[in-house]
Amino acid sequence: MKKNPSSKTIRVGVVGVGHMGRYHAGVYHELPETELVAVADVDDVRSRAIAEQYDTRALRDYREMLGQVDAVSIAVPTAQHYAVARDFLEAGTDVLVEKPIASSIEQAEDLFHIARKNGRILQIGHVERFNGAVQELHKFVRDPLLIECRRMGQFQPRVQEDGVVLDLMIHDLDIVLSLVNSPVKTCYAVGTCVQSDREDIASASLTFENRCVANLTASRVTQDKVRTLAVTQRDTYIFLDYAKQDIHVHRRAASEHTLTQEQLRYRQEAFIERIFVHKDNPLKLEIRHLLRTASNGADPDRLKDAEKDLRSLRLAVEILSQIHGESSPPRPS
Repeated sequence: MKKNPSSKTIRVGVVGVGHMGRYHAGVYHELPETELVAVADVDDVRSRAIAEQYDTRALRDYREMLGQVDAVSIAVPTAQHYAVARDFLEAGTDVLVEKPIASSIEQAEDLFHIARKNGRILQIGHVERFNGAVQELHKFVRDPLLIECRRMGQFQPRVQEDGVVLDLMIHDLDIVLSLVNSPVKTCYAVGTCVQSDREDIASASLTFENRCVANLTASRVTQDKVRTLAVTQRDTYIFLDYAKQDIHVHRRAASEHTLTQEQLRYRQEAFIERIFVHKDNPLKLEIRHLLRTASNGADPDRLKDAEKDLRSLRLAVEILSQIHGESSPPRPS
């Protein structure tokens, strides 16, 4: 527990302390404005280890935390998101749930309805929104013509429930939709299973009504870890590296044609500008956003914008339906 908690201290908890949940617990432990009341996990050994590391209580049943915390991070398997988030929202707790929000659009819509009814915050863990490079990117993207996303890495056996679309590509879908101020017109997607019974490789091509094109590739069977996004505009080319939190802007300066007896030569000059990025832990910024919003109270206008938070899930479901020939994401057997 934190020493000398003040009246302004926000009581927090974490449900699910596997790969992502333990990072949430670590951030809460470090923040001066929070008291990590408890962590919960069905794995007793894991929960006790995290609780000992961060000087808090270990619970097996998350329901013991209901009514004891002001805000909670939920990092359990996707199939459990709905039930756990619902219980905390109905208990008057603000919720940060890891992506994807739920196993279906219907469950996601119901969670936002419950949050609205109870005047609570429901925040989805789209952590790349808080990447310093992404926040700078929005200052330079005005009228994108082409967006190219690559998110690849090695296979991780711990990810058993979700395929690469809900595990990785959904991050890029969220960012692309925030960059293009136009509805999606067409979506074509393919994918294949390699080391699991879910899609391990996926590729999607989106066209928007304003004629912007976005190509997204995600793989979890690639040796190199790649997290990049590139935007082509009429006068600029922008390249972003999520992992390095780097962003470069290539500005076209001049072009020149030279005609000789032998050949036509073409030269194009460009200025390359490396943008200053304030680099911080995106997860810490994401959690602080939840705490700041919770302290200010639920914003009705924010809750009315729930549809914006559902767009990436709706698109991911469409992509999965094309890959698997289903109307909803494949469920665990």
